Amino acid sequence: MKLSVLTDKIKTRLITIYGYQPFSVEQLNMLAGEIKAIKNHISPEAVKWSESTVFLITYGDSIFNSREKPLNTLYHFLNEYLAEIISHVHILPFFPYSSDDGFSIIDYRAVDKKLGDWDDIQKIGSHYRLMFDLVLNHISQHSEWFQSFIRQDGTGKDFFIETDPDTDLSDVTRPRSLPLITPFETAGGLKHLWTTFSADQIDLNYKNPQVLFEMLMIYLYYLRQGSSAVRLDAVAFLWKEIGTSCMHLPQTHEVVKLMKDIAVFLNPGTIIITETNVPEKENLSYFAEGDEADMIYQFSLPPVLLHALYCGNSSYLQKWAGNQPEPPAGCTYYNFTASHDGIGVRPLEGILPFDEILDFAHAIEKMGGIVSSRTTKSGSQNPYELNITYIDALRNTIRGPDEYQMERFISSQTLMMSFRGIPAFYIHSLLGTGNDYEGVRKTGRARSINRYKWDSDDLNEKLRSETIHSYVFSELTRRILIRKKEYSFNPDVPQRVFPTDNNIFIMDRGDILVVANFTSNDVMVNCTQFKKKVTLTEILENRTTHSGMVKLKPYQVGWLK
Repeated sequence: MKLSVLTDKIKTRLITIYGYQPFSVEQLNMLAGEIKAIKNHISPEAVKWSESTVFLITYGDSIFNSREKPLNTLYHFLNEYLAEIISHVHILPFFPYSSDDGFSIIDYRAVDKKLGDWDDIQKIGSHYRLMFDLVLNHISQHSEWFQSFIRQDGTGKDFFIETDPDTDLSDVTRPRSLPLITPFETAGGLKHLWTTFSADQIDLNYKNPQVLFEMLMIYLYYLRQGSSAVRLDAVAFLWKEIGTSCMHLPQTHEVVKLMKDIAVFLNPGTIIITETNVPEKENLSYFAEGDEADMIYQFSLPPVLLHALYCGNSSYLQKWAGNQPEPPAGCTYYNFTASHDGIGVRPLEGILPFDEILDFAHAIEKMGGIVSSRTTKSGSQNPYELNITYIDALRNTIRGPDEYQMERFISSQTLMMSFRGIPAFYIHSLLGTGNDYEGVRKTGRARSINRYKWDSDDLNEKLRSETIHSYVFSELTRRILIRKKEYSFNPDVPQRVFPTDNNIFIMDRGDILVVANFTSNDVMVNCTQFKKKVTLTEILENRTTHSGMVKLKPYQVGWLK
């Protein structure tokens, strides 16, 4: 594609968004010039992904020591422990920020000095492909844009959404129970602004085309700095229209498509991933016709898998996975069980009955988790997020605690990387990190329960001795290495789920039959009814059956080839 063709596509997208082409000739030339410079600067990647694609999710300072900047500590940890294991590193927001552990950004183009600098980011990028967060929806009140709004002059003067506090906003979908509108004193008097997530995270006004222009330039800056994958944070909230839910509006989808157009031109290997923690039907809309997101977060997977292991019943998991839509060509799912946030509850809507969701949330509380709520349109408080580490969420079952917590956890991670898509491991899942109650006490935030910061010396000692952490890490990395050798786990290979008894789960991935036991008892599975073969090798344990009959120990997952 020629640059002139891309420029025409950009103009067409802009007209669809605004009803007219709002960018000046100078702005279009600036975009084109930056795109051309990046095109000459980067080396295009031939493929987006394969069976060997594995993501790590981590903060820049999830591992630290007093002798160096955290990004350098992360670099050494990756090279010592994960060089052959992962392909991509998602470094959660590493920019200067004022709250929300990085997601209230003060300066989009700077690296937080407490973490390191751009050279440290690019050093990691010289060995691994990188994913950056593009925090589109909001910005810190300490940013220069917002401070210019407070002064009522400069670039950010018209970058925010002023709203009469008496406006009926009951149709707006609320992710949290905090106020949607926050008052601020400015040089022009008291102003009431839209703040979806917190009073320190001020929503940007995309009805002002200058906001979109600035964000596109930041997006291009990230691509120039080596971002192979761009995560569009909270993108569903981007465009606001009073009288609607202000979620997933057509203009929002068009902005994502615009970014996809640019990525395809610059580097077909670039991945655009949308972060939309919503019911599954809404989440799937970001695939569009294959011209929007390359990947979407598989937000339903963490809670439905956890619920199945907790209940010892795979029926909801079977139904959900068996009805998973085929992604458009060139698109796939981003599979994970844990992230820096909690386990979303809204993605269970339409999968589990509401009363079972409530019972499940209550069970997580009894296990030591924290349940965060959101305010619904009716004003009621519904569970929104389960704040607990995934390993501790598997401590109990519906029958109470038992001795199989580790088996359930390893099972959960093995199943996660069995589903169609790309596996992503939060660093605390790989390390078997438990609940950080001290972190919650210090910050007063429920999400801190899953954001522990490891001292590197302490971590090294635990990984080199007989601990839960070394067991989890060695077993999961062993399984990842086995998975990476099997084309059947390529994201483009379809999955087929077989309806079976609720105590087991059976799924076909190419040459591999995935079998899982969801109970605390041994079970026998006759695999010939699914694979039509009598000789099968269980590649995780390297044992062969010549009868097609496979014995599964409690909570065991097998990969039968």
